[in-house]
Amino acid sequence: MSNSRKVRGRESERILAQYLRNHGWQHAHQVGSGAAGSDIQGIEGLDIEVKSRSKFDPAATMKQLKQRKTEGLGVAVMRLNGQGEAAIDDWVAVLRVEDLVYLLKANGY
Repeated sequence: MSNSRKVRGRESERILAQYLRNHGWQHAHQVGSGAAGSDIQGIEGLDIEVKSRSKFDPAATMKQLKQRKTEGLGVAVMRLNGQGEAAIDDWVAVLRVEDLVYLLKANGY
């Protein structure tokens, strides 16, 4: 992986962690490259993986979410090309259908 892609990945994690803190999850923090577990930690019950590459592999990401070792909901947040910090409201969040069904039922749908 090129250094610029690593930098973009770490920057995306930092931006998302700050965004989550600004929206009420005060303990959200980026873990840093090479660390085990979620990319964003500090939110009990969530396993957040951040993807910020142009060649996103949905199948590999869904497999990663299914095989995670933590309890709770697995979510992949994608920063698409051309999306900077100002566009974070438009970043994409992806989850497995099984997790979507759980969320819908838990919220009365």
